Amino acid sequence: MIAQAVWGLAVAFGVMLLLGRPAISFLRAHQLEEQIREVGLEHHAGKRGTPTMGGLLMVTVTVVVALALDLRLPALWPLLLALVGFGLLGAADDLAKVGNRLGYGFQVRWKFLWHPGLAILVALVIFGLLHQRTMDVGPLRSIALGWALVPIAAAIIFASSTASLVDGLDGLAAGLYALGFSAYGVIALHNQQPALAAFCGIAVGTLLGFLWFNVHPAQMFMGDTGALAYAGALGAVAVMSGQMLLLLLIGSVLALEVLSVVLQVSWFKLSHGKRLFLISPYHHHLERKGWAEVTIVQRFWLAAAVSAALGVGLASL
Repeated sequence: MIAQAVWGLAVAFGVMLLLGRPAISFLRAHQLEEQIREVGLEHHAGKRGTPTMGGLLMVTVTVVVALALDLRLPALWPLLLALVGFGLLGAADDLAKVGNRLGYGFQVRWKFLWHPGLAILVALVIFGLLHQRTMDVGPLRSIALGWALVPIAAAIIFASSTASLVDGLDGLAAGLYALGFSAYGVIALHNQQPALAAFCGIAVGTLLGFLWFNVHPAQMFMGDTGALAYAGALGAVAVMSGQMLLLLLIGSVLALEVLSVVLQVSWFKLSHGKRLFLISPYHHHLERKGWAEVTIVQRFWLAAAVSAALGVGLASL
């Protein structure tokens, strides 16, 4: 069981290294390049023109390696549905951004129709295909939910998908996602869920391989194609592990980033134009405060690593 997860990680990492530079050339040749919105972060202008939608390669590698490991594993299907489904939604958003040259994708109201709909579909597949009816809460095991699992699971998956907004600094999103999948991979091994552990290993290998080209200064961005795909898939992994509520701890840095946006928007409306942060998400607030990009990324990684370890510890009690 451990061997399959490790081999999946190694193969996905190796394939990403092998195909990374050809992918960069392909994206550049098709003018799939980052468009930077004017939000008061002038130093980000240097990122304009960097190839984006690297998530296309990432999702393809994860899917192909996962299927190559074992086509007969039904536990893969909701994971692949989440990964590919959210990836396609992200790709549509990326193409809209590239097309208008202003860095703006689809309007938020449309996202709040499509994203919850896909989250509900993934939850129904987990409920119907895998017959999951319970969840764990730390050391408490097999709490019966019945049909209530579907709305709870859908809410978790949708909430996780919103963490895609953490993308924006070189290496930030990929590093945080890799830590989240690593934590749930260990939990899956502890729970004796080989397919889930293998998928987590493949996802980690893909993300680390992408990081090779995404660390500062980034040669390629994942775009919403990758950010949405892996954020949504992480939510599905959390649900299938049983320890879905631990995602708030394991993904605490992601959760705080989302919370900063929610608080900013809510306070702006309630106070008629006042702001809690200089800009949101919070990592951009820190940039405006003078923090270096690499410092923010590294410290967020450190905080996420501690949170992931604590989550694994609670799940293993």
